Amino acid sequence: MSAAIEPESFTPAASACPACVAAPSAERMAQLAQPAHARLMLSLPTAHCAACISTVEQAVARLPGVESARVNLTLKRLSVEADPAVTAPQLIEVLKGVGYEAHELDPGLLSATETDRQGRDLLMRLGVAFFSMMNVMLLSVAVWSGAEAATRDMFHWISAAIALPTVIFSGQPFFRSAWASLRVGRLGMDVPISLALILASSISLFETIHSGHHAYFDAAVMLCFFLLLGRYLDHRTRAVARSAAEELAALEVPRALVLVDGAEVLRPISEVAAGDLVRVRPGARMPVDGVVEDGTSEVDRSLLTGESLPVYAGPGTVVSAGEVNLTGPLTLRVTAAGRDSSLHRMADLVAVAESARTKYTTLAERASSWYSPLVHLLSFSAFGFWMWKTGGDLRYAVNISAAVLIITCPCALGLAVPAVVTSASGRLFRKGLLIKHGTALERLAQVDTVVFDKTGTLTMGTPEATNLADHPRAAVEVAAALAMASAHPLATALAEAARAAGIHPARVEDLREVPGYGVEGLWKGQRVRLGRASWCNADEAPVTATYLCTGEGRARAFTFTDRLRPGAEAAIASLTAQGKAIRLISGDTSGAVAALAARLGIADWTAGALPAEKAALVRDLTVAGHRVLMVGDGLNDTAALAAAHVSISPASALDAARTASDIVLLGQDMAPIGDAARISRQATRRIVENFALSAGYNVIAVPLALVGLATPLAAALAMSLSSITVSLNALRLK
Repeated sequence: MSAAIEPESFTPAASACPACVAAPSAERMAQLAQPAHARLMLSLPTAHCAACISTVEQAVARLPGVESARVNLTLKRLSVEADPAVTAPQLIEVLKGVGYEAHELDPGLLSATETDRQGRDLLMRLGVAFFSMMNVMLLSVAVWSGAEAATRDMFHWISAAIALPTVIFSGQPFFRSAWASLRVGRLGMDVPISLALILASSISLFETIHSGHHAYFDAAVMLCFFLLLGRYLDHRTRAVARSAAEELAALEVPRALVLVDGAEVLRPISEVAAGDLVRVRPGARMPVDGVVEDGTSEVDRSLLTGESLPVYAGPGTVVSAGEVNLTGPLTLRVTAAGRDSSLHRMADLVAVAESARTKYTTLAERASSWYSPLVHLLSFSAFGFWMWKTGGDLRYAVNISAAVLIITCPCALGLAVPAVVTSASGRLFRKGLLIKHGTALERLAQVDTVVFDKTGTLTMGTPEATNLADHPRAAVEVAAALAMASAHPLATALAEAARAAGIHPARVEDLREVPGYGVEGLWKGQRVRLGRASWCNADEAPVTATYLCTGEGRARAFTFTDRLRPGAEAAIASLTAQGKAIRLISGDTSGAVAALAARLGIADWTAGALPAEKAALVRDLTVAGHRVLMVGDGLNDTAALAAAHVSISPASALDAARTASDIVLLGQDMAPIGDAARISRQATRRIVENFALSAGYNVIAVPLALVGLATPLAAALAMSLSSITVSLNALRLK
């Protein structure tokens, strides 16, 4: 008989759940089925510079089991390759230790690719067109200098060998777009562009085959280059980030700890159903909507409702997916999970608003609705007239028709908007604003009402102690000692204020945090507490406060205010001076909202607003005929940001809020928002001026082409001159 196995001689592998310890063989089979590494994705909303990248990557790389960690600063994301035993909560705790807020993302709900393929494709085609244009122009100089007969034909054939593949390759964006327009019976701006490219190339090839004196390959390639330049500028100004609805969906916690016969089992959220019991540990986000069955804690709802302070959560409290459990473990009875959760319903609201945003079109697109048919009418009319006038000279009639089409080609029209937006975007970027959407400046110029969120937008979202000097030093020392034992926002703010004042904490022993109430300990042998008014037998103050009771007299109230964001007063003063109506809407309490409104001189304010109510307010204002600018930063603002006529978010905002917005405020100072409203009106004036320049150019040039005084090459040069003029006018914004 084999010897008995001693208990310590067998150590099961680390298990995903306590129940699996009893079945090591099953656990090992499961481990064999698992991939060698797991990929975890986290959002890093506060990462902003190269130093952040190295700090985050080094901190995560030190965690056992982590194979690699990479930060994408543009997307503010951390991608981690690690052993399956490494969990997202562990990474979040590590990042919290080095000062970075992090949220787990579900990689399966994010786009498979996030690279700017279209931008790279346009840039590649632009480079090919530029290279070809330079070479064909050099060959054309030889022809213009007097090359004759076989020499001229040789240069034309070499030019054809360069130009024709270039037009076919580089003109693909226009050809595809034109074909898509024609298939649905519409004359888009790319139809005359494509016809001009095809006609210029075809006529040149025809002339080359028949040893003609003139070929216009240089005109075709030059036309292609300038058109691609306009298209690339337009693309850069339209480089809108990923869908905010997608980002919101990815913020949903992908797994939950479900209680099965008293044991915690980690399950995908898709397998969690209403009625299940779910355990949520301190520091974790709520994976589901539910009701607290057991435990007491405080819940941070700022991302969803904008409430600046945590709220008490105990048996019977209703909680929502996305809220953060702060101090104590909670057991929830699930009421909704996955697609039925409040967080997912918010994502649906954003998706609806984003689809409505696509109805906005640029001024150039609206102008092209009448411009394109007119261009074709002129070109075909010229062809018909000269066929009749010359008695059927197809060669001459096609040349004039092509010249009309090229000279009226909407290159300047296509550059009118992107050139101005690029110039204005550069100016605003230097002021600390990043324009994400191509139509954002046009829409911002139309705004007459500005709606601000409070927490994290007009304020920094962090409490600041206000009356430390009103208390005896000994009381502050005790309060500081208690505050340092808690992660509650008010406790953290109190501890920081004490350190800044040079106050050292008292010696307090037996420190213990009571979830939902506060911190207590022993000081000089007597019980002292820091926390809620009811817990400290104190009367509730009319302002945000935490209370200290030491057993010596009445409890002392340490009061706080939300720190105002720099430049908030200047931004509101500037917008008011420009004649815009200002409104404040927040999910915070009436007292906090009223105090801030009075401080900033905002007469119209709303408190206690839910995310859907914020979006409804923006929609109601829109229905009433107002053009709304929404400025917000949290998940609770995302639907309103997407529904507004135009929207702005601080760089410190959650990823979902930034992706839903049109403009991102890069720094903490809000003063540039007033500048943006002013510059947007200037940009709109420049766009209108560019349209006028383009129209004036056509008034002069088109008659010359119609009467046969402009060859296709001269038409291409004139078109290029108009494009340069439009670009120079746009640069006046700088």
